[in-house]
Amino acid sequence: MKKYQIAEIAGEQAHAGTKATEDVIRIAQKMGFQPLYVRMNDMKDGAVHKMNRQILFAKDWSAAYRNITPESIVLLQHPFHYPQLTRERKLLKLKNEKKCRFISVVHDVEELRNLGKEEYHKHEFDFMLEIADALVVHNDVMRDFFISKGVDKHKLIVLGIFDYLRDDYSRKLPGFEKSITIAGNLDVKKSAYLSQLGKVDCRFHLYGPNFSLHQSENIDYRGVLPPDQIPYVLTSGFGLIWDGDTIETCNGGFGGYLRYNNPHKLSLYLSAGLPVIIWKGAAEAKFVEENRVGLTVSSLYDIPTLLAEMTEEKYRDIVQNVSKIAKKLVGGEYMNRSLDRAIELIDHENKN
Repeated sequence: MKKYQIAEIAGEQAHAGTKATEDVIRIAQKMGFQPLYVRMNDMKDGAVHKMNRQILFAKDWSAAYRNITPESIVLLQHPFHYPQLTRERKLLKLKNEKKCRFISVVHDVEELRNLGKEEYHKHEFDFMLEIADALVVHNDVMRDFFISKGVDKHKLIVLGIFDYLRDDYSRKLPGFEKSITIAGNLDVKKSAYLSQLGKVDCRFHLYGPNFSLHQSENIDYRGVLPPDQIPYVLTSGFGLIWDGDTIETCNGGFGGYLRYNNPHKLSLYLSAGLPVIIWKGAAEAKFVEENRVGLTVSSLYDIPTLLAEMTEEKYRDIVQNVSKIAKKLVGGEYMNRSLDRAIELIDHENKN
């Protein structure tokens, strides 16, 4: 069976917009999935811009349909965040007329974030379930959610953690330091807990856009860096995975979502060799504990005590475990393994 992937890209360049999406494209391409692109040009508001991009969507989906040979495997990445003219019609024709089989890599489940656009995202989610022959989901908790939606458990493949490809990776051990790094969107409207970091008795290093906090004695803002450069500056301490409105627990749409998803921030920290601290209620707390790559906490108030008890020897033991996972992440091992399992699943179904 031939293998294809249909991927959204920004503009005329083969750029998917987020590192997680780009990494899946690269991993799949190395596995023989021929890329076919849907261009996300002219994403401005206004009737003319909307018409222009829908015409382009229709052209790209028609081209994808023409290029895909019958009885192929087609890889999709979900969700599609925008309505696209002819997308669903062409995908159904691929499935029903060309007898193609579909693998869906799930990046997000908007129902679990509950951030608006419920009607569109429900339809997009239901359509994904309709056409997918195999689904790559984040973790065991997300798998159980899909099963609760009526999905056959045998169609679900658990990823474990998102990879973080790095072409120039070299193993470097971080320095022992009792500090916390936060890398990502620093908008307090999204993550109000950031405004309370001054109450936690430890040193925080912050990287990312939308920083608006007043500098305090324990917060060191270090600017904005591209995703491919951030790993080079994460050289000591622990990386924090936390979200929501408060330092006491993870709550709200973004904080509660940690109960289900694999935050890409976890992959960033571990690929840089940095141990992590994650909310105990997060789905990926299980991954952190089982692989002994960091600490879990119920509240950020727990961190000072844990750091006080942390010795350099204990830190070095954790770092050695992180190093093993980092090597897998930068080489794309988790997604590669998941896509292999999806292909095997489809091959098995075809033989029966």
